[in-house]
Amino acid sequence: MMRTAIIGTGSQLPERVLSNTDLEGMVETSDEWITTRTGIKTRRIAGPGEETSLLAAGAARRALAMAGVAPEELDLILVGTITPDMTMPSCACLVQKELKARRAFAMDLNAACSGFLYALDVADKYVRCNPAMKVLVIGAETLSSRVDWQDRNTCVLFGDGAGACVVTGREGDGGYLAGRLFADGNLWQLLHLEGAPGHNPGLRPNDHEQPSIMMYGREVFRHAVRAMADAVGKVLADQGVAPAELSLVIPHQANIRIIRSLADHLALPMENVYVNVDKYGNTSAATIPIALDEAHRNGRLRRGDLLLLCSFGGGFTWGASLIRW
Repeated sequence: MMRTAIIGTGSQLPERVLSNTDLEGMVETSDEWITTRTGIKTRRIAGPGEETSLLAAGAARRALAMAGVAPEELDLILVGTITPDMTMPSCACLVQKELKARRAFAMDLNAACSGFLYALDVADKYVRCNPAMKVLVIGAETLSSRVDWQDRNTCVLFGDGAGACVVTGREGDGGYLAGRLFADGNLWQLLHLEGAPGHNPGLRPNDHEQPSIMMYGREVFRHAVRAMADAVGKVLADQGVAPAELSLVIPHQANIRIIRSLADHLALPMENVYVNVDKYGNTSAATIPIALDEAHRNGRLRRGDLLLLCSFGGGFTWGASLIRW
């Protein structure tokens, strides 16, 4: 059977490391407070020359090198992001320019922290129609540019980075088995990021000159655990797979308590769940592809393994994907 297969992964992180101790000098917080509530110890913060598109291109180059695919062989570039360099052109178009991938068409997907899963599912649909296609799927963010650094409830959570994978059609039992995606716009106010002020006063949502991420953490936590567990249950049921059969789960890296709650729901030991939120914090659409690349390069994935990806983000958006490695 022909399926969509991941043939290369890559990631790129900014050089600057911002620790919890560093944050103690910026806002009223402490290493103990942050670690206890989130599991985060450090996060990466982008600087000059580390814009979203450049981080995305760096991750893409590593994924292409692993896949043995030249940029000019790409047919499509998809970037999941809520922090593009600019509104227009898309981040994906800037990545195409940076890679010199002249044959590829390119577009962004805005699904917040679920952006990479949404993009991966879109890539699967294209490849199913044309298995010869080579698609670059990226999750990339510079959330440090959209955070209120005086709000201790949000600024301690987020970091910057990018992850990527190359997918194409491959014969065999492995590959992308199933995906389930969901959204609920009725709950948008619980986690949102308004756009730049417009020139039409009748359409301005408020007077903020520099909109930043707004989040009601307790409510988001409650919805995130329930929604991801439901999505995981549905995608496993679609394939007749029991949680105990999963080799590795890579969840969205937002908060260690959410990750542990999901593991408890699936009755899985934490050693079967990949965690790097302590090093990078919440990089939104980039968390899963960064973790996927780390797991791949660290030997955590072997041919035939069942891999589960799941995420939850603003919108609300959420979903799960099941992959036979």
